[in-house]
Amino acid sequence: VAQVVDEIVRRLKPRMERSLSGRRRRHRATALRSAADFDLAGTVRSNLAHYDPETRKLVPQRLRFNSRQSRRLTWTVILCVDQSGSMLMSLVHATVMASILARLPGVEVRFVVFDTAVVDLTDRLDDPIDLLFAVQLGGGTNIGAALAYCESLITQPSRTILALISDFCEGASVARLVAAVRRLNEARVVTLGLAALDEAATPVYDQAIATRLADAGMQVAALTPDRFAEWLA
Repeated sequence: VAQVVDEIVRRLKPRMERSLSGRRRRHRATALRSAADFDLAGTVRSNLAHYDPETRKLVPQRLRFNSRQSRRLTWTVILCVDQSGSMLMSLVHATVMASILARLPGVEVRFVVFDTAVVDLTDRLDDPIDLLFAVQLGGGTNIGAALAYCESLITQPSRTILALISDFCEGASVARLVAAVRRLNEARVVTLGLAALDEAATPVYDQAIATRLADAGMQVAALTPDRFAEWLA
């Protein structure tokens, strides 16, 4: 298990940190020149006066590059993760994502798992392996109760992201679930719904309920973990 988790962290952490660390901004020539940050269009625009019609070549006198503009999230991110039997692969990635997010500056992370019961595992975020072993797959599904619990954790709604990771196969009242999503969105909480993936990264979820949640204001997508980091940013 440690080897699997370490491998996932090795692959996922650089992508998540890169996505969440900042966005590119246009910047003039800099001593810290990187091919990845080279601004081709900006370089062409700023050197059009140096175009030679006879040779049909552009000889740039000044190169332009992009730099990274720092981004401080200063958000509370609540990961609400379904631990029913079909969620194995999504749970493995969710625990790793939570541990990585918890190490980023300016981000408060809460990690909640549920079936028909709700368990807050935030105190285990320092160790993704410990967090993973604290999860118990199986049981029914009561998403509405889990969202109600997460709702009680929110102190700054407009600075809170609630990410529900589930197959959306609600085993309790769908009306209660939809009402909870509506309340959260009316309070200006950003609600994200991330569909479960199987071992082949194929989305496995109840599309009818996902559609109802989207209609209630939740942004729903089926994404691999690295793309989730970009979406979150």
